[in-house]
Amino acid sequence: MLTPAHIAAAIASKTKTKKKHFVAQKVKLFRASDPLLSVLMWGVNHSINELSHVQIPIMLMPDDFKAYSKIKVDNHLFNKENMPSHFKFKEYCPLVFRNLRERFGIDDQDFLNSLTRSAPLNSEAQGRSGARFHTSYDKRYVIKTISSEDVAEMHNILKKYHQFIVECHGNTLLPQFLGIYRLTVDGDETYMIVTRNVFSHRLSVYKKYDLKGSTVAREASDKEKAKELPTYKDNDFINDGQKIYIDGENKKMFLEKLRKDVEFLAQLKLMDYSLLVGIHDVERAEQEEVESEDNEAEEEGESDGGGIGTPPDSPSNTLDSTKPLSPGEFDPAIDVYAIKSNDSAPRKEVYFMAIIDILQHYDAKKKAAHAAKTVKHGAGAEISTVNPEQYSKRFHDFITTILS
Repeated sequence: MLTPAHIAAAIASKTKTKKKHFVAQKVKLFRASDPLLSVLMWGVNHSINELSHVQIPIMLMPDDFKAYSKIKVDNHLFNKENMPSHFKFKEYCPLVFRNLRERFGIDDQDFLNSLTRSAPLNSEAQGRSGARFHTSYDKRYVIKTISSEDVAEMHNILKKYHQFIVECHGNTLLPQFLGIYRLTVDGDETYMIVTRNVFSHRLSVYKKYDLKGSTVAREASDKEKAKELPTYKDNDFINDGQKIYIDGENKKMFLEKLRKDVEFLAQLKLMDYSLLVGIHDVERAEQEEVESEDNEAEEEGESDGGGIGTPPDSPSNTLDSTKPLSPGEFDPAIDVYAIKSNDSAPRKEVYFMAIIDILQHYDAKKKAAHAAKTVKHGAGAEISTVNPEQYSKRFHDFITTILS
């Protein structure tokens, strides 16, 4: 119960704040060019704020793996320039994903800021069956549209996936699943999944490969090669004479993680996944930085005014590490998939390597595809559609051969 003294103090404090006319209250607008992204930003903000009031359970219960939170918004004539008039937002298994974020060392407030402070960026990458990709504005997270079948598969594996993450202490090459949402705008349902970005938010990737350990029809198309950053495949990797140069200790740790991860995927009857490899060339990045600094200096010399400082809230300032990082350096707590090249590598590089696309279950359709491809290419051909045990072994063996 509030005493008169409490009430007086509260009124006094209110009066004090009223005098500060210059303090502007920040209003989150969730403005994005795509209404879906506005709804995603609004929904993530809503769900993380709601979760902050929910006590963290000592342990997750079976019902937590079936739970969801759902909200319907009728936004009549209000805030219409930023948000659709009617939308629904559903989050699957909120407590499970909060627990996973914690195990992956991700603070919920940081996660919220990354996804809502500024609109997610469109990515030119396109997944199988036309999945759309975005990255959070600070490039720490990837937002991908998925099918309702993928959501069902995620529910099938979530309990075992969570248990696996607990047992390996979050130390894995598997995707870090951080949230699954259903967004309904104008009656259309879209499912989205958020994962940690495999690549770095600050070290640019100059070449990337999607490797399955299969050689049949595994090269990038001409259309793919025309992109600014094409995704090359197994045959391209082999034909380029590409190798991953990492030292003995890193190689041992990497292969141990890989072995456990693929055994886990085989147990779940999952297949058709890939190792995504991104390569950062340290010297090239340094050279590009010098060139861009020279250009900036020339431009500044031509203009009358001095340089304008970055506003404190701009994206470039939100990611500044506590200590500045030198070229090719990274923060292993953020770039969790990064490994430096060894001292005897031909070039100084940083590799980003993770297993992606793990939600393909070996079902009747896959068995039929395997039979058809075997007829076409012969029983000995390295086709990608094989049973999960074969797939995991071949995948593991191939990845072992590319490490130098």
